[in-house]
Amino acid sequence: MTDNVGAGAVTERDQAEGDQAERNTEIVVTAMRELFVEKDLTALDRYWAEPYVQHSPQMPGGLDTLRAAVPGLRGFSWEPQRTAAQGDLVFTHSLVHGWGPGPVVIVDIFRLENGRIVEHWDVVQDLTLPGSTASGHPMV
Repeated sequence: MTDNVGAGAVTERDQAEGDQAERNTEIVVTAMRELFVEKDLTALDRYWAEPYVQHSPQMPGGLDTLRAAVPGLRGFSWEPQRTAAQGDLVFTHSLVHGWGPGPVVIVDIFRLENGRIVEHWDVVQDLTLPGSTASGHPMV
């Protein structure tokens, strides 16, 4: 049997995966905004699920860690610059103020199950202004 789908054709499965990636991205962006920017702790009940596996070296796992950390954030802003999604993973590349002593650039990776965030990794770097980078290009 031959496959009638051309090399450039989008299959129903591809479309479904793209739709899921788009929904997952919307969930992550909304969840992060509501929890960290608006400081709405009830967002944890809507968008996260236990067991919440945290891979960040500065934070233990579990949602209680987030419940404790968020109210203490001062001057916090989260400015996503790029998002990407593949399967059950969503990636954000963001400029963040109020997480450290100065602005930082963070790449967050979220894994979702059943529309809820269940796992998180991050890479955090101090912001270097474009005039101070070796390439002269901005970090975000």
